[in-house]
Amino acid sequence: MEKVQKQATTFFKEFQAFISKGNVVDLAVAVIVGAAFNNIISSLVKDIINPILGALIGKPDFTNLFWVMKMPADYTGPMTYDALTKAGANVLGYGAFLTAVINFLLLAFVIFCMLKALSSMRRKLELEAEKATPPTPENIVLLREILAELKKK
Repeated sequence: MEKVQKQATTFFKEFQAFISKGNVVDLAVAVIVGAAFNNIISSLVKDIINPILGALIGKPDFTNLFWVMKMPADYTGPMTYDALTKAGANVLGYGAFLTAVINFLLLAFVIFCMLKALSSMRRKLELEAEKATPPTPENIVLLREILAELKKK
């Protein structure tokens, strides 16, 4: 029994060390923020971009852009994408696909812009850090050279 407890304790200590590593925590935060950000982009596409595009092309709801490939013989319901798919019609829903493509492109563009800005900020911070770091005093440089020479012998 004591061996099992010791193994369990070791297992949970290793798990704790794994979880508390910076990369795992950063990844978890990124997934949570990404999911929330996806909701924002979806709303942007659904509530702002699609109505504008819809006004330009005459159809405000892209989900109802579809082509019926095969209609059930006895269908008399509404001619909407959802109703037709529930009735078993073979429907090619290019409007939903178009919405997903717009979502993806906007999300990719925003992430690209964020990474570009982050990269620019990192470069600026690195340059400032290099400027802020005073040069190594000459006597320290000489001592390092002497130490390197002594290590060779």
